[in-house]
Amino acid sequence: MITRSTFYTVRGGDTIQVEQTASHLRMLGVVVDIILSHEKIDYSQYQLFHFFNIIRPADILYHLKRINTQFVVSTILVDYSEYDKFNRTGLSGVLFSALSGNHIEYFKTVARWILGQDRLMSKDYLWKGQRRSIQELLKKAAMILPNSQSEYQRLMKEYPCSTACKIVPNGIEVSLFKADTSYKKDSLLVLCVARIEGIKNQLNLIRALNGTKYNLLLIGSPSPNQFSYYENCKKLAGNNINFIDQVPQDELVVYYKKAKVHVLPSWFETTGLSSLEAASMGCSIVITDRGDAKEYFQTDAFYCDPASPESILAAVEKASSAIAQESLRNKVLENYTWSKAAQATMDAYTKILGKS
Repeated sequence: MITRSTFYTVRGGDTIQVEQTASHLRMLGVVVDIILSHEKIDYSQYQLFHFFNIIRPADILYHLKRINTQFVVSTILVDYSEYDKFNRTGLSGVLFSALSGNHIEYFKTVARWILGQDRLMSKDYLWKGQRRSIQELLKKAAMILPNSQSEYQRLMKEYPCSTACKIVPNGIEVSLFKADTSYKKDSLLVLCVARIEGIKNQLNLIRALNGTKYNLLLIGSPSPNQFSYYENCKKLAGNNINFIDQVPQDELVVYYKKAKVHVLPSWFETTGLSSLEAASMGCSIVITDRGDAKEYFQTDAFYCDPASPESILAAVEKASSAIAQESLRNKVLENYTWSKAAQATMDAYTKILGKS
């Protein structure tokens, strides 16, 4: 499994997805190594390569010249364009407002490289660009592994290809996130577990709940290049809003037990891993109406417009007073676990390699 160079230093949903998938694949007897895109690899010792994050194609292009076997891609196609075009501030906000999503991602990739925040593994990316690079990867891949049918449809609309596909839903660790009925839920405690950055939209969440009867707890560390956004969040936050740095997953359990509501009012979500975790522990879920989350939560969540603090507050109010959704918890436990994700991934591997 080859993933971004900042995989451990800037932890995100993809970090959990890769680590948990690898762990459960090992339980199925697969020998798995997780290697960062800039690390030296002995390509000859592997039967298959598994890449992640199609929107970071420069990380993958470098390795395609060196591998001599097939590869798959977990696409994780996050669409940052609405946030980047309409909600960023400063010079980047002015620049991005006039660009397409692919051009924005190109400039962000080059900027991270120039500023020393990330590595640019493939110089070919500079002249191929974002769209052409992604199209090349999709064409050469043996199979693509999006996290939902919705994501696959978006991928085909933006980058049409005939590459085989296997849907591999995201999940939770069942042994960790279990409902505990001995805890009485606090109907006024609202959680948001997410890295603090513009696309997660904590600013509008704070605007929505500032000065209300709800106690909002924001759990997560700021992204390295978004400390000013983090500072703006803290300046805006009233007395009923508190911040906790990112904590290990096993420590999240106690917060999920206590809170009645978990909210992710992001400008885009492919899944919302923390929402799945919270749902499995009996929280009512408020989540963005942008992206692929509706395929996971369907009618068992409360949806909000990330652009509207009024919409976010209204959804939180409904979720706070709602009866716990046992159907949602059961749906997560039946369909969205890392063991099931690993089995689906294993099925893809065996189909490609022709092994039983």
